[in-house]
Amino acid sequence: MAKDLFSSHPPFTPPKSEEDRLFWLRLIRSARVGPATFHRLMAKHGDAATALDALPRVAEAAGVKDYTPCSQDAAEREMDLARAKGARMLCFGTDAYPATLADISDAPPVLWCMGQRAPILRPMVALVGARNASSLGTRTARALADGLGHEGYTVVSGLARGIDAAAHHGSLKSGTIAVMAGGVDVIYPIENAVLAAAIADQGLRLSEQPMGVHPQARHFPPRNRIISGLALAVVVVEAAEKSGSLITARDALDQGREIMAVPGHPVDGRAGGCNRLIREGATLVRHVDDVLEVLERLKTPTKVPEPAIEPREPADPAAGEALECRILDLLGPSPVAEDQIIRDLALSAAKISPALVMLEMQGTVRRHPGGLVSRT
Repeated sequence: MAKDLFSSHPPFTPPKSEEDRLFWLRLIRSARVGPATFHRLMAKHGDAATALDALPRVAEAAGVKDYTPCSQDAAEREMDLARAKGARMLCFGTDAYPATLADISDAPPVLWCMGQRAPILRPMVALVGARNASSLGTRTARALADGLGHEGYTVVSGLARGIDAAAHHGSLKSGTIAVMAGGVDVIYPIENAVLAAAIADQGLRLSEQPMGVHPQARHFPPRNRIISGLALAVVVVEAAEKSGSLITARDALDQGREIMAVPGHPVDGRAGGCNRLIREGATLVRHVDDVLEVLERLKTPTKVPEPAIEPREPADPAAGEALECRILDLLGPSPVAEDQIIRDLALSAAKISPALVMLEMQGTVRRHPGGLVSRT
């Protein structure tokens, strides 16, 4: 059975019709299918319809009984709600999907967008920071955003209060992108409702979450990896030592992005995270010219050549179970890079990937942004 589930299939095919997009939505909305598993299933099966057909067998092989993928009715309801709200679907692999975001290992297969298309076609810079920002911090964020927009860059942030809101305000005229933790139609915090409406009119709001979803704490870390994934670089204006903005900075580091930070006074708690980033090697930012100097060499992201596909040997179910046990022995509650697992086991990615899919379907492995995995 393992050979049937993970044998070679036609090349990946982006959606070309409304029916294709419905299959994509059903696959990513199916239980236990995150972005990384979605991409693995597509790589093995070539299209979402075939992957959906195989999914119950994959779940059964992983020990999940009576598995049912997302229904067509549920996906159609989400698409109907999107149409009613004026949102459109952006799918991985299509020409409109930003190349920078497509390069990350857990790129969102589907994004819902509301607003203008132009901002996502320009080079992007993420600008993030503290929610309880100082007056100086918000003025700095506005000035940086305004300067970057004037130079042709799109400013990306998270629509939070404080630095995020200042960044959006500073780049409204030039075009800004708000990456949302909940559904693209659900405004949070509500105090930014007027700003969110202006972004939809002059910029772009986007989210990987289903329409109508209210953001919860678990939605914000995955949202942060989209903010950094879209951008050539991440600029942190104010951030405490344990700020969510530092999660975005860590994601940026995992994704190979440039990290910059505005320094602050040593005794100001809102500057602790930025000062530590600078101490650890982030570029110090005094004004927009410091950012532009770095961006000059980052305008064209470098594409990493995809490794050649290795021929797969006939699968032995017992060997597969043994490999899954070896992977679990290596994993603990702290996330580690999938590449590290591959190195530790001295096996190819073609052997490790199907085993990780099985473990994820079983619920014994959890995926994290930046290509990290841990044991649940």
